[in-house]
Amino acid sequence: AAGRLAPGAPRPEDQPPAPVVEELSGREREVLQRLAELMSTEEIAADLYVSVNTVKTHLKSVYRKLAVNRRHDAVRRARELRLL
Repeated sequence: AAGRLAPGAPRPEDQPPAPVVEELSGREREVLQRLAELMSTEEIAADLYVSVNTVKTHLKSVYRKLAVNRRHDAVRRARELRLL
Protein backbone atom coordinates (compact mmCIF):
# COMPACT_ATOMS: atom_id res chain seq x y z
CA ALA A 1 0.00 0.00 0.00
CA ALA A 2 1.87 3.01 -1.27
CA GLY A 3 1.83 6.04 1.00
CA ARG A 4 1.01 4.03 4.13
CA LEU A 5 3.26 3.78 7.13
CA ALA A 6 4.26 0.51 8.69
CA PRO A 7 3.10 -0.12 12.27
CA GLY A 8 5.53 1.45 14.69
CA ALA A 9 7.04 3.71 12.02
CA PRO A 10 7.35 7.34 13.10
CA ARG A 11 4.53 9.52 11.83
CA PRO A 12 5.41 12.74 9.98
CA GLU A 13 4.07 14.88 12.85
CA ASP A 14 6.42 13.04 15.25
CA GLN A 15 9.47 14.04 13.20
CA PRO A 16 11.51 17.06 14.23
CA PRO A 17 11.00 20.06 11.96
CA ALA A 18 13.29 20.24 8.97
CA PRO A 19 16.10 22.75 9.43
CA VAL A 20 15.86 26.21 7.95
CA VAL A 21 16.98 26.16 4.32
CA GLU A 22 18.98 29.33 4.78
CA GLU A 23 19.59 31.49 7.85
CA LEU A 24 17.33 34.52 8.22
CA SER A 25 18.88 37.97 7.95
CA GLY A 26 18.51 40.44 10.79
CA ARG A 27 15.85 42.39 8.92
CA GLU A 28 13.94 39.19 8.09
CA ARG A 29 13.96 38.33 11.80
CA GLU A 30 12.61 41.80 12.60
CA VAL A 31 9.79 41.32 10.09
CA LEU A 32 9.07 37.84 11.47
CA GLN A 33 8.91 39.19 15.03
CA ARG A 34 6.32 41.73 13.93
CA LEU A 35 4.34 39.02 12.15
CA ALA A 36 4.16 37.22 15.48
CA GLU A 37 2.72 40.42 16.96
CA LEU A 38 -0.04 40.26 14.31
CA MET A 39 1.03 43.51 12.66
CA SER A 40 -0.17 44.17 9.11
CA THR A 41 2.25 44.64 6.24
CA GLU A 42 1.57 48.38 6.35
CA GLU A 43 2.18 48.53 10.10
CA ILE A 44 5.46 46.62 9.76
CA ALA A 45 6.59 48.99 7.00
CA ALA A 46 5.82 52.05 9.11
CA ASP A 47 7.47 50.56 12.19
CA LEU A 48 10.68 49.70 10.29
CA TYR A 49 10.67 52.91 8.19
CA VAL A 50 10.64 50.99 4.89
CA SER A 51 8.19 50.67 2.02
CA VAL A 52 5.40 48.11 1.91
CA ASN A 53 7.13 46.53 -1.10
CA THR A 54 10.31 46.07 0.95
CA VAL A 55 8.33 44.30 3.66
CA LYS A 56 6.70 42.07 1.04
CA THR A 57 10.14 41.17 -0.32
CA HIS A 58 11.34 40.26 3.19
CA LEU A 59 8.19 38.20 3.74
CA LYS A 60 8.77 36.24 0.54
CA SER A 61 12.32 35.47 1.67
CA VAL A 62 11.12 34.41 5.13
CA TYR A 63 8.47 32.12 3.63
CA ARG A 64 11.01 30.55 1.28
CA LYS A 65 13.60 30.03 4.01
CA LEU A 66 11.05 28.52 6.40
CA ALA A 67 9.40 26.49 3.61
CA VAL A 68 5.91 27.90 4.27
CA ASN A 69 3.29 29.82 2.29
CA ARG A 70 1.36 31.83 4.87
CA ARG A 71 1.97 34.23 7.76
CA HIS A 72 0.50 31.92 10.38
CA ASP A 73 2.64 29.04 9.16
CA ALA A 74 5.77 31.21 9.22
CA VAL A 75 5.18 32.18 12.85
CA ARG A 76 4.37 28.59 13.86
CA ARG A 77 7.46 27.26 12.09
CA ALA A 78 9.69 29.97 13.59
CA ARG A 79 8.45 29.02 17.05
CA GLU A 80 9.14 25.33 16.35
CA LEU A 81 12.69 26.28 15.35
CA ARG A 82 13.01 28.58 18.38
CA LEU A 83 13.55 31.63 16.19
CA LEU A 84 10.87 33.48 18.16
